[in-house]
Amino acid sequence: MGENIKLARKRRKLTQEQVAERADIARSTLYLIESGSPSVTMGAYFNVLRVLGLQEDFLKLAADDEFGRKLQDLELL
Repeated sequence: MGENIKLARKRRKLTQEQVAERADIARSTLYLIESGSPSVTMGAYFNVLRVLGLQEDFLKLAADDEFGRKLQDLELL
């Protein structure tokens, strides 16, 4: 995911400084995001995706919980 975010930033010709400032995070945090670090908060990831215009991708996470729906259906019987 980090590499995809980095590529999206580069395609938009934005520097790390620009994205970090617009996302209201430190440049070092953006570096961690682009490196795929699991220690960064979901909020920071969302802010970066928002800056890149990819916030809809974030909203797709866990959107189709097929397994959860099957478990729910079993309990409804």
